[in-house]
Amino acid sequence: MGYFRELPDLAYQSPLPHKNSSRDYLIIKNIFRRTKLFDYLKDNVSLLNKFTIGDGDRPDIVAEDLYGDPTLDYIVILVAGITNITHEWPLQDYKVYDYALEKYGSETAMNEIKYYKTLEITDDQNRQILPPELIVDSHFKINGTSNKFPSSIRYTLKSLTGNRQLDDKDEFTVLTDNIAYPVTNYDFEIEENEKKRDIDVLDRSFVQLFINDFRDIVRYDKSSNYITNSLIGTENTDVVNP
Repeated sequence: MGYFRELPDLAYQSPLPHKNSSRDYLIIKNIFRRTKLFDYLKDNVSLLNKFTIGDGDRPDIVAEDLYGDPTLDYIVILVAGITNITHEWPLQDYKVYDYALEKYGSETAMNEIKYYKTLEITDDQNRQILPPELIVDSHFKINGTSNKFPSSIRYTLKSLTGNRQLDDKDEFTVLTDNIAYPVTNYDFEIEENEKKRDIDVLDRSFVQLFINDFRDIVRYDKSSNYITNSLIGTENTDVVNP
């Protein structure tokens, strides 16, 4: 991963048992060096493009596709705002089942209803009575048409399988009139995984600018531990002053 290549180094006292003296140091990458995106990345949307991660795509594959260089995968991750690649990068489709099975403990629990989502309902003038995709429980209901004026008014339920006119009743409910559809625990995990596929990516023309600014952010300022702008030392507690 090119990210680690860009990180500065840290001279850290050697913990190795076979070191030559208490003054031995190891040169390691400073993974705790804080970085951030400049405000222009957050505020100037012209620098960013929308991108959908394909099934099985890794950050290096996306970087190769976008920038022609798989080692620029850290740009993909940083610009997307990902801080935990394990939890925030989408799983392959076939792995979602295994993840859900481990999370819920059994297929029975996976297929239990988590919540319901409403379907759109309109009146005979195409005015929206109930918006779609609201999360509700099994007891959710809305007022019916039997007391509406004029008495001929009817509601239409819209779904993927087609429109259906609802009967003239006092109320419409989830369980009786199917004004909302069930979402199982497994369905939920699939939806959450799909949400992770849509990310912001840096426009190709700004890649070198990003790299230059990234290097400026992570380099060291002069201090008592400064050695170079890419290397600082740490206090060696094994050294005893005479």
